[in-house]
Parts: sequence; structure tokens; C-alpha cells
Amino acid sequence: MSVLVLVEGFNGEIKKSSLEAASYGSQVATTLGTEATAIAIGDVQESALAALGAQGIRKVLFDDDARLHNFVAEAYLKVIAQAASQESAKVIIFSNTNIGAALGSRLAVRLNGSLATNVTELPVIAGDTFTVKRGVFSGKAFADVNLTGDVKIVAVKKNSTEVRSDAGGSATVEKFSTGLTDADFAAAPKETVMQETGGGVLLPEAEIVVSGGRGLKGPENWHLVEDLAKALGAATACSKPVSDLDWRPHHEHVGQTGITISPNLYIAIGISGAIQHLAGVNSSKVIVVINKDPEAPFFKAADYGIVGDAFEIVPQLIEAAKAL
Repeated sequence: MSVLVLVEGFNGEIKKSSLEAASYGSQVATTLGTEATAIAIGDVQESALAALGAQGIRKVLFDDDARLHNFVAEAYLKVIAQAASQESAKVIIFSNTNIGAALGSRLAVRLNGSLATNVTELPVIAGDTFTVKRGVFSGKAFADVNLTGDVKIVAVKKNSTEVRSDAGGSATVEKFSTGLTDADFAAAPKETVMQETGGGVLLPEAEIVVSGGRGLKGPENWHLVEDLAKALGAATACSKPVSDLDWRPHHEHVGQTGITISPNLYIAIGISGAIQHLAGVNSSKVIVVINKDPEAPFFKAADYGIVGDAFEIVPQLIEAAKAL
């Protein structure tokens, strides 16, 4: 039962979420007594792929077709399915990113497999059982799911797995051609842009996120969010009302109807904490809330709370972060 891991690239580097998936996949392969192979798609350098050896990947199949730098579901499916066939892979691992979410169900249908998304822990494998734990109800509960299909497809929740760096050695990188045709890209959008936030970091990949709400009173005060994010090496985000008011672009909106994130640290400034917003951020490992209203609902979900005026508190945090 070989293991295949999907690795996504961006700007020549491997996304952190894919490093997590590679670490997860290599540990699953060890449990099964086999090795993990990666299929790499996107804009990524071969040197970065070879470094996957540190995560326990021994071989990387790399389709360097430039048309794959932008996500096209049908083309990606064809590449992954052919790689799985070549490697006789019975377990396929990828990160629960937007790309992973778009591919999971399609891949399960194409390969007649079982799919589990939002998986938070390594599987329990005993005999014919392959059981994974996944987050459900917007992260408020967990469910144990037994994958019974001939092919097991696992989408790993971002930031739920530590990135290994102890496996040592380099991965062998092999060219992989699927023979893609123009027809495979017929549904491609005219333009696809992976957008960085004001902090210069991809929001879904960020380990630290600084977010602002209507408590900042207007876009002219957004420098507080951006300056704190810059000092912490963080991404910036916002609540839905802020994006609806066009204070910030919509690709920075986190919440139930926006982007779902799970950073190590989420700092919310001037956000009341509506349930729709919490649904997008409650998987954060640590939540810090800054709000002058002591009754703000967000404090009930926070690990740390500061009751006070953001215009007084945040500048002090910025200076403290710079000093560190």
C-alpha cells in the first residue's frame, strides 16, 4: 500500500501546508512499511523538491508544465491520477487547502476511493481498518472515520501536523509527464492570481495573522494592523464588515463566508467576534483579542484578552515586537 503526497508550489518554494502533508505522509508510509512518493505541481524549484528528503519523502515526481502554475482542476486531477496509477498508490495525502478541497471529492470519484477532509491526526491502522480523526461542525467537534475504499484519500488540516526535518538525505526528483493537452485546460480561468496580504504573506499559509474589524473606525487607521504584522512577520486579515465596506480587499476576509485559517497565533483588533467570524478562525492555536468592550463575545473564545483602546494598546505592542 504505497503512499502518494501532493505537493503544491508557489513562487519557486513549497507551501508550508504541503511540507506538513509530506511529513504526515511519510509517517503514514512508515506505519505501513513502505515509502512515500510526492507528486509536485506548480511553480517550484527542483532544489526545493530535493529538500523534501528532510520530511521523509524519498522520490518526487515533478510535472514542470508551465500551464500547471495556475490551478486547473481537470489538469491537476489527470496528473495526480496518473501518478497514483504509476506508483500503485493506495493512500493519497494532500493539504486541506482551497486546491485540496477542490480536488478531494473529484479524485475520490475518479479513483473509486474514500475521502476524509480536515484530518487532524495520524490514522489508526489495524488490519483492514484505516481510521482518521477529522474536525467537524466548524472545528467544534471531532469524528472518527474509517476509510473503506480501495484508495484512501486524506486531506490534512493545516497547522495540525508538525513539519519534520529529521529524516535526513535528499529526495530523488524525476521528471513526470502526463501528456496534457489543451483540452485539459479548457476550463482554465483567464487569469489566476495567488494574492498575498498586506503583510506580504499568503494568508492561508501564515503562522501568525493580525486581523482588524470595524473597531479601527476607518481604512486610514489600518496602518496599525499592517505595522504590527510587519513587526511579527505576519499576514493581515479582516472581518467581513470591513471587506464589505471596501476598507480592505475581499481576499483578506476571514470567516465562515471567507477564508478559513488555522495559524499558531491570531490577533484580533477591534473585532466583536460574531459566530460567523469565529467559524473561520477557531482552529487557531492561540487567539488574542483586543477590544474596548469587555462584553465582546470574542473574549469567550480568546486564550488572552486585552480590554482597552486599540489606538493606545497596538502601538505599544508594535514597539515591543520591534524590540524583540
